[in-house]
Amino acid sequence: MKKNWTIRLLAGVAAGAMAFSMVGCGSSKDNSKSGGKEKFIVGFDAAFPPYGYQDENGEYVGFDLDLAAEVCKRNDWELVKQPIDWNAKDMELNSGTISCIWNGFTMNGREDEYAWTEPYVDNSQVFVVKEDSGIATFDDLAGKSVAVQTDSSAEAALKEDDNKELKDSFKELVVVSDYNTAFMNLDSNAVEAIAMDIGVAKYQMESRDGKYKILDDVLSAEQYAVGFAKNNTELRDKVQKTLDEMREDGKFAEIAEKWDLTDSVID
Repeated sequence: MKKNWTIRLLAGVAAGAMAFSMVGCGSSKDNSKSGGKEKFIVGFDAAFPPYGYQDENGEYVGFDLDLAAEVCKRNDWELVKQPIDWNAKDMELNSGTISCIWNGFTMNGREDEYAWTEPYVDNSQVFVVKEDSGIATFDDLAGKSVAVQTDSSAEAALKEDDNKELKDSFKELVVVSDYNTAFMNLDSNAVEAIAMDIGVAKYQMESRDGKYKILDDVLSAEQYAVGFAKNNTELRDKVQKTLDEMREDGKFAEIAEKWDLTDSVID
């Protein structure tokens, strides 16, 4: 999913000192206790199903949020679900407003920018089109308008040199704020394809009345992990240890099955 901030040395030293002095989650503000529990504040895009989104009842739900809830339960932390502007995710993380970014977060190409858990989902970037569009291959996208979410993995993939010829063949690349907007544009014929994560694509297709298909050709492959501030390896290690325990006792697989992601998760 979704780039780079340059952290000045002074800020990095200050943040490192702050993180070293705490045993909990995020900044001293985030580390306040509620009912004796430390807060674990998960930053996520609230329009990225099935990983994190707002359901019809107004509740924030999703695969990643369920994983985070189980991690918090086992560590006796209070989970705080914090929707964020995806463009501001690094500022939120480095300021200590959130403890981590946990929301279909692509680690590929960002390996040195965050303290990462081990990857837990294999993901691909694909194109979604209308079933009756006549589009079947990348060649058929020539001269077409294609939507992509801003600062997403699909947008990054289309900027890679390997995909320059493909991108240049489009009539235009339409950058949108979220996938709901992308599908509205597709339904209204404002665009003829959407470049997006395959897991999100499958969820969106199943939850909508329109008839869509995913092209067989894959734009790029990637892996999801949980991202922490570079200096916050202590918290990262606690979360990783808990995720390992959840894999061993079957809870991780149970949550993946609930969200129909069994084929995507990394064993």
